[in-house]
Amino acid sequence: MSLEVGQMAPDFEAKIETGETIKLSDYRGKKVILYFYPKDNTPGCTAQACNLRDNYEALQKAGYVVFGISSDSEKSHQKFIEKQSLPFSLIADPEKEVHELYGTWVEKSMYGRSYMGTARTTFVIDEEGKIEEIIEKVKTKDHTAQILK
Repeated sequence: MSLEVGQMAPDFEAKIETGETIKLSDYRGKKVILYFYPKDNTPGCTAQACNLRDNYEALQKAGYVVFGISSDSEKSHQKFIEKQSLPFSLIADPEKEVHELYGTWVEKSMYGRSYMGTARTTFVIDEEGKIEEIIEKVKTKDHTAQILK
């Protein structure tokens, strides 16, 4: 399933690092950044998370709520948040249900070997729950600039 700008963002229920369940539709009336990333504590994912952390105030001023999402566990997310002092929540999607909804669980290849993994993609969702922007060529070290342009 491929999503497009202007479509309603698929609603979902999932757990964040604290074990609390959140629903995307609970954030109607706010702008949401939902960024999918491959793995906690890896170089690119850490660079991306830290870029969003370092610019979090500007994102909040622009009215955004930020959620990172990967197939890592809640416990892994807790460690990543603590280690990097992340001010936003991370969604655990070990069953890849949300990844499937957003089309971010894809076939990748490295060294001639194919495997399934997360396509690093950011969805910017407006106050009505519509997809405002899809960023597929994420610059991990300068991601906030891509969002706030």
